[in-house]
Amino acid sequence: MAYYMNLVKFFRSMEDHLFRIRKAEKLYNIWKTSLLLALASVIIYMWMAYLGIGSTPLSPAAIEASGVEYEQYKYWFILGRGVYALIFAAFMLFIPSLIIYAFTGIPYKKLVIMQQIVLAVLLLERILWVPLATLIGLEWYVSPLSFGIMASYFMEINWFIYFFGAISLFQLWTIWFQIRYIGGFHAIRKRWLWLIVILLHIIMWALAATIAAVDTRIISGWFE
Repeated sequence: MAYYMNLVKFFRSMEDHLFRIRKAEKLYNIWKTSLLLALASVIIYMWMAYLGIGSTPLSPAAIEASGVEYEQYKYWFILGRGVYALIFAAFMLFIPSLIIYAFTGIPYKKLVIMQQIVLAVLLLERILWVPLATLIGLEWYVSPLSFGIMASYFMEINWFIYFFGAISLFQLWTIWFQIRYIGGFHAIRKRWLWLIVILLHIIMWALAATIAAVDTRIISGWFE
């Protein structure tokens, strides 16, 4: 049985596609879909950078810069976000797939399909956050769709606010989806499945918080 990956059709009939993926002996469009998602990530992140989202650390340098210098800062900032998006997409598609493959032995390509769905959902979250950032000025870690806004009321340590800000309703959906997806392939005990997936997400949330904390310093220092 052959399976042709199509993101749009997958979301229209998820249960049917999950069954077909489990039974498939040959998989097609996997790398093409990965490339399209990577390209979409670059476009979305560069578009966000063009709108000025995440450029707050540039403000002190931009005030003192000439018109030409400001355009140069903006160009490098947008380019940097594009590179970051490419790394982010590659990480989300291949690293969790590799880790889960090591624990379960599920065919790697089928795990990459799972991560393609996850990445598509995370990119949708980014797009939905854009109006909140441009119209209201909310940073991603205090989005009403995340727990960061609650954490900001109880603590002042930025890292922890970033950490809880990385936990959103979309992230919780991806946990549910990954557990459902993996559980259909592998007769692993539910408690171990939940433990593996949740620990993986905790590591990624911690990594996201660390990158957010370091990112601000790097941007500020780069454009001084």
